[in-house]
Amino acid sequence: MSTLQQAGEKMTQYRWTICAMLFFATTVNYLDRQVLSLTWDEFIKPEFHWDESHYGTITSVFSLVYALCMLFAGRFIDWMGTKKGYLWSIGVWSIGACLHAFCGVATEHYVGLHSAAELMSATGDVVVILATVSTYFFLAARCILALGEAGNFPAAIKVTAEYFPKKDRAFATSIFNAGASIGALIAPLTIPLLAKSLGWEMAFIAIGALGFIWMALWVFLYTKPSQSKHVNKAELDYIGQDKHEAEAAQQDRDDQKIGFWQCFAYKQTWAFIAGKFMTDGVWWFFLFWTPSYLNSQFGIKTTDSLGMALIFTLYAITMLSIYGGKLPTVFINRNGMNPYAARMKAMLIFAFFPLCVLLAQPLGTISPWFPVILIGIGCAAHQSWSANIFSTVGDMFPKCAIASITGIGGMAGGIGSMIMQKTAGNLFVYADHTQMTFMGFVGKPAGYFVIFCICAFAYLLGWIIMKLLVPRYKVIVLK
Repeated sequence: MSTLQQAGEKMTQYRWTICAMLFFATTVNYLDRQVLSLTWDEFIKPEFHWDESHYGTITSVFSLVYALCMLFAGRFIDWMGTKKGYLWSIGVWSIGACLHAFCGVATEHYVGLHSAAELMSATGDVVVILATVSTYFFLAARCILALGEAGNFPAAIKVTAEYFPKKDRAFATSIFNAGASIGALIAPLTIPLLAKSLGWEMAFIAIGALGFIWMALWVFLYTKPSQSKHVNKAELDYIGQDKHEAEAAQQDRDDQKIGFWQCFAYKQTWAFIAGKFMTDGVWWFFLFWTPSYLNSQFGIKTTDSLGMALIFTLYAITMLSIYGGKLPTVFINRNGMNPYAARMKAMLIFAFFPLCVLLAQPLGTISPWFPVILIGIGCAAHQSWSANIFSTVGDMFPKCAIASITGIGGMAGGIGSMIMQKTAGNLFVYADHTQMTFMGFVGKPAGYFVIFCICAFAYLLGWIIMKLLVPRYKVIVLK
């Protein structure tokens, strides 16, 4: 306890205002990602004559570009600083989100047609041209979105390390990371209705514009804690409570730098890479494909009241992940465990929950509510896992390296997701055309069952690899 606190000074709580801003940014981030997944099957697909392979290509390329940009986004945030870096990031992705709305006009101009009705009624070779050209236009907009979105998590994790002590970081991360669930929760209640009433183009513009509102708030609200007029000495002491450790004091030197290739010299980096590569694709698969899954398997559209209720329920369950970030703090306070050991114990617990997804297809023959609930549990486990794996970076690396390491891990997660999206899209088309069978299911349901099996075991395998690479807590001290 600091001297000022002993003297009776009340500690300010401004760090939670900053955490709320990170939550808002992540919510907008996931709203922007969801617009395509909630509009393509019902609105965009018939207009441009897409099938699952076109959508799989778009989502996989988005994941690949996101992955490559994550590799440099962390370095950019470390170089630019969290305030300016975050502004650039959300500005670029908001522009990219809005650009999706112009893909239809660009396609019409290219092929010489003049309305959505003409596009939908096209036949013969024109159909192939429409599908191909529109895919390329959406890919361009999606790449700009990926470029900007790549900066969100490196910036947010770096801000968390600036404003929270180690023992609170997983909880703070779970709070702002819950923005992903809130964004996914709000999306099915708003985006299909916007698309139905105003057109799918306005859905992209309306959601994309939210990022510019965030930028205006960030300019006035964020400064480093040591420079903020909203943070008093008591809160500053609380934030910096880890400084009694020699290595933590060394971490906070402003002149420290870490070379890009130097990041790969540590097993801790590779553990983070492995954990992200194995699991990020699971979350993105459910994010991008659940609306299509409900439509193809149960005939439930996103504009149906049942469809909105199902997707809302799925992500409402995901909100349980907020408590997942609190679990390591409980282990630390009760058992005196070090941060890494506490997080790995929590992550092992969360790794078992996705196994319930194995029952999604069998129970789906009874009611669509069963797979939705089971997928929701799996998604909640992912978000709890995600909050903790992000926090392992701050546990072991100095602050000057956090955004860079986060970006490298994010790249690995994006590559894993790219593989998952492309595999899923091609598998669903193949399963449908060949009437593939798997565990008693035929066609697309068989394809979904295969992917669900991969999702179920990804976390346990990821945890095992991480534990083998870094069996014990070890802080990185730069030379």
